[in-house]
Amino acid sequence: MTNAGERNQPGGCCESLANYVTSAKFLLYLGHSLSTWGDRMWHFAVSLFLVELYGNSLLLTAVYGLVVAGSVLVLGAIIGDWVDKNSRLKVAQTSLVVQNVSVILCGLILMMVFLHKKELLAIYNGWLLTSCYILIITIANLANLASTATAITIQRDWIVVVAGRDRGKLADMNATVRRIDQLTNILAPMAVGQIMTFGSAVIGCAFISGWNLVSMCVEYFLLWKVYQKTPALAVKGASKVEEAELNQLNLHKETEPKSLEGTHLMDENDPDIQELEHEQETSCVSQMTEPFRTFRDGWVSYYKQPVFLAGMGLAFLYMTVLGFDCITTGYAYTQGLNGSILSILMGASAVTGIMGTMAFTWLRRKCGLVRTGLISGFAQLSCLTLCVISVFMPGSPLDLSISPFEDLYSRLIPTEPLSTISPTNIPEITFTPDMYMSNGSGPATTVPQMSPKSVSMVSVSLLFAGVIAARIGLWSFDLTVTQLLQENVIESERGIINGVQNSMNYLLDLVHFLMVILAPNPEAFGLLVLISVAFVAMGHMMYFRFAQKTLGSKMFACGPEEKVVTDENPTNISVL
Repeated sequence: MTNAGERNQPGGCCESLANYVTSAKFLLYLGHSLSTWGDRMWHFAVSLFLVELYGNSLLLTAVYGLVVAGSVLVLGAIIGDWVDKNSRLKVAQTSLVVQNVSVILCGLILMMVFLHKKELLAIYNGWLLTSCYILIITIANLANLASTATAITIQRDWIVVVAGRDRGKLADMNATVRRIDQLTNILAPMAVGQIMTFGSAVIGCAFISGWNLVSMCVEYFLLWKVYQKTPALAVKGASKVEEAELNQLNLHKETEPKSLEGTHLMDENDPDIQELEHEQETSCVSQMTEPFRTFRDGWVSYYKQPVFLAGMGLAFLYMTVLGFDCITTGYAYTQGLNGSILSILMGASAVTGIMGTMAFTWLRRKCGLVRTGLISGFAQLSCLTLCVISVFMPGSPLDLSISPFEDLYSRLIPTEPLSTISPTNIPEITFTPDMYMSNGSGPATTVPQMSPKSVSMVSVSLLFAGVIAARIGLWSFDLTVTQLLQENVIESERGIINGVQNSMNYLLDLVHFLMVILAPNPEAFGLLVLISVAFVAMGHMMYFRFAQKTLGSKMFACGPEEKVVTDENPTNISVL
């Protein structure tokens, strides 16, 4: 005979599971999974599509990388300001629709180009085909800008509101989102790579377009459900600009009766009329210059944030060639590693990335958020010493006697006719991006071929051992800075501050991209490794200075979770 508690236990478990499945948090995870899956498939495939369109040259991929990085660098603050000034649901749904429609349209144009490339090449001496290339890169860039707005909205704002005041729940949600990103970074490119390998580029375009069409409808519904289940999302803090405008409006209302006390008629020479005309003229000029002022104010506000040094430290980590993008994998091919080995290494990097998210949640509970960043930075730098050692080990192609600028012009502008490569010959893992900001840019304009002569594997083995192990500290540090920005930026400025943060990330990513273009030969890769580690070290030094200013003498005293203390000015928020 069973008691009531035992009879209700299975039902209670099922009821808890049902409540979790219908909760705002789970629906947010599900929507992010669908969005990330489609986004990763597209960012992986667009590099392959551009390579195949232009024969065996990475020129289009290089142009695409420069356009994407430059666009976010210039428009990041403006996008963030748009996120701040509009309702959360409107921003999320608009950016979602623009992103997916852009990918669908770009996929359809790519299908047309693949099917009718020869005909397009014969029209207007190839200028129509060139126009298609420009159109593809422009629409793909628009999709990336919309994706940036979506990331700012969901990952930097909605998650904070859904988590509420529970900082532990916020940390767990951030870690879960990163785990989703890590898994989709591997699974999504593998899925679309198999489709393109056993099918064709046209089938790949059709599959990605169809996926984005279906997922857009599902994600749109999920966003609406999360918004309905979280009433706090409908309440958005007024910005400082709106408050100033409201005060000015009240001031005008108070002074208006006094200005109408006189009985005389106002003529054209009245000073009040002249002042009104002057205000109308200045308002037109103000509207025209608003984007420039937004750009300036965003960067100034970012500089004044208490977590400025922490954000800069994260941005400096983007200036590196030590990631699983086409730069590192291209170098691996020159050193004799094949696609099978690289796929195993990428799987290992995903595992260590997930370990980094787990380490973050544990360290934050034991040592506090700020100290977690210090420990993560030390762990990453310690692992990257293996990469430094690999530069001087047997098998390293480092040779500073060979100028990296030799034949640069011939590398950038090939003189030989371009031959279209077959989709079955594309290594399906070669161009998989490791981080969102890699953009699929490559170190040279030709696809690297495997070296015919045998070389020692000691150097390349140490290099990838360091890169994979450093993922634990990297992702833990990334989560630390992300949560610091979430907790220490006021609600009305979250969009513009995170937009500027994305701009900083892209700026350093652009620098690393240009650095690789200037030194694309394998003999200079070791020098790029040393420069990359130096930038990572500078980033962690900035974070160390932030931690020193924040914690003072308690920096090395491991303890419980820190408390956020604010003074009378809401913009001055510090973590103690």
